[in-house]
Amino acid sequence: MLRGEGLEFSEVEFRPGNWPMPPRLLFDGINVEPDTPSELYITDTTFRDGQQAFYAYGVEDVESLFRLLSELDNGSGRVVRSEFFLYTERDRRIVRAVRGLGFKYPKVIGWGRARVEDVRLVRDNGLDEMVMLMSVSDIHIKAKFNTTRHRAAEKYLEAAEEALRSGVALRCSLEDVTRADVVGFVLPLVDRLVRLSERYGVPMVIKLPDTTGVGVPYPTAALPYSIPKLVWLMRHALKLPSNAVEFHGHGDYHMAVANAVAAWVYGAGVNNGTLLGIGERAGNVPIEALVVWYGRLRGSFDGMEPRVIAKVVEYFRRIGYNVPRHQPIVGGNAYATAAGIHIDAQLKDPETYLSMDPSIVGMRQVVLIGPYAGKAGVAHALRRVGLNVGKGDGEVERVYRELVRLYDEGVLREPISEEEFLRILGSLNGDDSK
Repeated sequence: MLRGEGLEFSEVEFRPGNWPMPPRLLFDGINVEPDTPSELYITDTTFRDGQQAFYAYGVEDVESLFRLLSELDNGSGRVVRSEFFLYTERDRRIVRAVRGLGFKYPKVIGWGRARVEDVRLVRDNGLDEMVMLMSVSDIHIKAKFNTTRHRAAEKYLEAAEEALRSGVALRCSLEDVTRADVVGFVLPLVDRLVRLSERYGVPMVIKLPDTTGVGVPYPTAALPYSIPKLVWLMRHALKLPSNAVEFHGHGDYHMAVANAVAAWVYGAGVNNGTLLGIGERAGNVPIEALVVWYGRLRGSFDGMEPRVIAKVVEYFRRIGYNVPRHQPIVGGNAYATAAGIHIDAQLKDPETYLSMDPSIVGMRQVVLIGPYAGKAGVAHALRRVGLNVGKGDGEVERVYRELVRLYDEGVLREPISEEEFLRILGSLNGDDSK
């Protein structure tokens, strides 16, 4: 199945899944091999997918977050693009504001439907690149649009040609591709899109959105769910270069990050995400996870500045977003330990229970004092408040017994803060003002 063979559309309806049950995962035993590109990139959709799920950002909010994205990229060209709506006057003010900041990265690009009027909207706002939404599953084509594959394809190709003819680079977003007929519709459509790109000499990227999060990172899983197979087909059947294949994931089944990493490992050069993973339903691939995984895959951040991630967390907290305590990389518990034996080991050598230095992302390791902190945890807490003690000292024993009593009697339930610890210490010493 090679480019140029004139692949034909099928009109046979394709409905994978087991509705109303979750879609059943099948394996076909066909394996594809990893093919990690030498260059990996991150694109941002915080102000598109993220914004529509959380908060209508004001111009000042977007300017602040966009500055942080640029600081995160740090001139490396790794965080390359950021997608923006253009439909309302507020959207257009935002785009004018962030373009006025003059940052090279990330590049500001538009987002729109496969409509000629949306292409014109992108051009009228001075942008030369857009994400163009093209729904490709029969669930969307037939149920949402009440049309056929051929008519949907004609509409998509018409809008794509309008963009390419006018010099607007495209990122064709194949909505719901992980529930689509890949062989009967997706491959023929992409083949025609790429031919248009070649005819007009304007760049095109094929974006693979796992719109409902049903994709999996397993190479031997059957289509359309296997992210490795989808990427392999784009790269090897349609001969797309790695930087022309982009993945966009969702977290409905807890697989967003795993699928994004698989997309990179199996040949896609680009991954799309949002700051803190904020997005529709269960969210998107978190950009901070992509940055850390970039470091794991490459052994380097190649110029990115991951310490900015802590600034991102702080900004979202200021505007009222409650960062989940147990969220990886950015949550309050991400680098915390509360078990006594773990605390003892971690204080001797942080690598025992931390696989990386939290300061890399601007965070710090935390020791929580709770019912299982043990004497090592209590000794650490006492040293934090200025007492030079070891875990065998009498003062440690006294405070430890009091904490055990408070938890045994149900007075305390959760791990306590340093302020609460000081109050307990003060009450033990007869000073209720502490």
